Amino acid sequence: MDEITKQAAQEYLAAKLTEEEQIYEAQQNQALAVARSGWVWKSVKDSIFEKCREWNAVTQEETLTCKETWLGDLRIWCAAQSKQMTVHYDSSKLLITVKNAGRLEHEKDVILHIEWYRTGPERTDRAIRLTRNEQPVNIDMLIVGELRVLTGMSRQRK
Repeated sequence: MDEITKQAAQEYLAAKLTEEEQIYEAQQNQALAVARSGWVWKSVKDSIFEKCREWNAVTQEETLTCKETWLGDLRIWCAAQSKQMTVHYDSSKLLITVKNAGRLEHEKDVILHIEWYRTGPERTDRAIRLTRNEQPVNIDMLIVGELRVLTGMSRQRK
C-alpha cells in the first residue's frame, strides 16, 4: 500500500470516528437533559420563590406575589404596577419561557434551553446548564433583572 492511499484512508477513519463521537455526544446530552430537566425546573422555581421572598422582606410589603398554577407555570404579580410575569416549563422541548408584562413591547420573551455538556475527557464528565442564545445563563441574575423590569425599574442598577 502506498503512503498516499494509507494517509487518505486514515483521514477517512478519523473523520468517521469524529462524526460517530459527535452523534454519540448529542444522543447522550439529549438523554441526560430529558432525564434531569425536571430537576432543573424545580431549581428555577425555587430560585424564583426565594427571590420574591427576599424582595418582599426588604420592601416589608407584598410587592411581589408568586404562585404556581395548576398547570405548573409560575405567575408573579407586581401589586404596584398591576403587571405579571409568567414562567412556563415545556418538558417536551426542554425550554423555560419567561413572559414579562413589564417589558417594552418590542422586547422578546426570554427563552432558556436546558442542556447537558461535556466537562472533561471522560464520557461521564458532564454537567447541566441553562442557555439563552447559546450562552450560559446566571439564573439568579436573570431573575433579579426580570423582577426589576416587572416592578417598573430598569433591568440593571445604574
